[in-house]
Amino acid sequence: MSVGNWTIHTGVAVSIPREDIDTDQILPKQFMKLIDKKGFGKHLFFDWRYLDTEGKVPNPKFILNQDGYENASVLIAGKNFGCGSSREHAPWALSDFGFKAILAPSFADIFSINSAKNGIALVRLKEEEIQNINEWVSKNSGSQIRINLETLEVQAGDYTFPFQLDSASINRIRNGWDDIDITLKNSNEILEFEGIRRKEKPYLEVYW
Repeated sequence: MSVGNWTIHTGVAVSIPREDIDTDQILPKQFMKLIDKKGFGKHLFFDWRYLDTEGKVPNPKFILNQDGYENASVLIAGKNFGCGSSREHAPWALSDFGFKAILAPSFADIFSINSAKNGIALVRLKEEEIQNINEWVSKNSGSQIRINLETLEVQAGDYTFPFQLDSASINRIRNGWDDIDITLKNSNEILEFEGIRRKEKPYLEVYW
């Protein structure tokens, strides 16, 4: 299933300045029963967002429950964001909530791979740059941050910081490609290979 594509995104920024936010905190394990990518956003950061176990009593102290942040789409976090298990459900929840970019000093490796598949740009900045943006956000509640995948720059008020992102991730995000889309780009080559294989090794053919 294709995900939403974008090249330049401007969105409300929200800061959760914690280090080592892991996949269990992003999406607790009890919500991983579904295999469809939709519907996970309401469970994002569940243990922090709600005071009860059913998700009916919002925690007023948690930032995403406060006025102006309901539609936040740019997340600012501490280093090693997305550590923990390798499951893809965590990016599903972030994407389904509406996040398009995450700004942090570092990210877990497998989480980085899964994020691009789901249209999320991981923007690695220096710790002092993250601190500058956090201070700006705290003084400008509800303000927007702009991420440009063409120039590889992030802009927050008067701050403009360059960042690096591999071309494969950029292409995934800009075109809305997931693994199936990338595989189908080579459909002609796949069909050609299968045609040759059937002729050379007919005994491998499976009949249903």
